[in-house]
Amino acid sequence: KHKSSVLGLVPALFDPDNTGYISTEKFRSLLQRHGSELDPHKLEVLLALADSNSEGRICYQDFVNLMSNKRSNSFRQAILQGNRRLCSKALLEETGLSLSQRLIRHVAYETLPREIDRKWYYDSYTCCPPPWFMITITIVAFFLYNGVVLDRYVLQVSHPLYLKNALLYHPQLRAQAWRYLTYIFMHAGIEHLGLNVVLQLLVGVPLEMVHGAARISFVYIAGVVAGSLAVSVADMTAPVVGSSGGVYALVSAHLANIVMNWSGMKCQFKLLRMAVALICMSFEFGRAVWLRFHPSAYPPCPHPSFMAHLGGVMVGITLGVIILRNYEQRLQDQTLWWIFLSIYVIFVLFAIFWNIFAYSLLDLKLPPPP
Repeated sequence: KHKSSVLGLVPALFDPDNTGYISTEKFRSLLQRHGSELDPHKLEVLLALADSNSEGRICYQDFVNLMSNKRSNSFRQAILQGNRRLCSKALLEETGLSLSQRLIRHVAYETLPREIDRKWYYDSYTCCPPPWFMITITIVAFFLYNGVVLDRYVLQVSHPLYLKNALLYHPQLRAQAWRYLTYIFMHAGIEHLGLNVVLQLLVGVPLEMVHGAARISFVYIAGVVAGSLAVSVADMTAPVVGSSGGVYALVSAHLANIVMNWSGMKCQFKLLRMAVALICMSFEFGRAVWLRFHPSAYPPCPHPSFMAHLGGVMVGITLGVIILRNYEQRLQDQTLWWIFLSIYVIFVLFAIFWNIFAYSLLDLKLPPPP
C-alpha cells in the first residue's frame, strides 16, 4: 500500500510533462515527506540514488524498478560510482533481530560482497519460495532411489548391482540421453554420497536463498551436463556416477566469487573456511582419481571417471561466477555472460557430435554393457 501511494504521487506531481525524469530536488522532497513509509534500508538506497546523480534528474523507471524490487545495471552503477557513501550503520551492527532475521543476515554476509546488496537482500527476502531445488535434489539423491528402489542408501563400487541400473552414465549406453543427467542419483560409496550431500546443503541452499532457484539450478544442471559430457570426450571408456559435477560447479563459483571480492566479503573465518573447503574437495577429487585407476572389482568395466569434477569446476568459474557476481542484475546485459554461455553451448554441441561419430571412428574397445 505504501509503495503504491508513493509510486502514484511521483508522475502526477513531479513529472507533469511526462518526460520520464524527476528532478533530484523534487525527489528529495518526496523522500522527506514519505520516507517514514519505506523500509529504512530502501530509503537509504533511494537517497544514494539521488545524491549520486550528477545531471540533476532521476529516471522514473529506475525509481519504479527499485520500489518493485528490481534493479538495472545503470541503477547499480549510479550508486557505486556516486559520491554518496551508505553512511548508516552496517547491517551486522543492528541489534534486536529475531532468529529468522539473524539467519537471513548471516546468509547475506556469507554470499554477498557489497553492503548495499546485503541490505537489499535483507529487506527483500521473504522465504517464498523456499530453497526447494537443492533440498529436493538432495532428498531424491539420498532417499528416493538409493533408499526406496534399491533398499539401500548407497551402492559401493564392489556391489554386484552397481552398474545394473537405468541411471548411471555408461559409454555403451550413451545413446540413452537421460543418463547424462540421472547419473547424479548414484554414488560410488558412502563417503562419496556424504560429502556431496554436505556440500549441496551448506553451499547450495544459501546460494539458492540469495540468487533464486532458477539461477542456481541452471549452474548446477549445467555442471552436471558438462561433467558427463567431459567424461564422454576425455575418458571415453569409463562410466560416471555422483553429483560432483553440479556440486563442484556451485562450490567453485562460490569460492571464486569470494576470492574476487575478498575485501568485500565479511563472512567469518573466510580464509580458514576456504582452506577447509579446498582440502575436502581435493580429498574427494584425489579419491576419485585413485579409484579410477584402481583395479576394478568387475573387470573389464573400469571404476567411475573423475572428469565430471573438472567439468563442474569449469562451469563454476565461468557461468557460475558471472551469476554470483550479478545479484539481482540482468544477465543478458553482461558481455561476459554471453561469451561464456556461447563457449558452453559450443562445447555441448562438440561433445554431442563427438559422441555420435568419434567412438566408431576411433574403434575403441568399450567395456561390455551392464
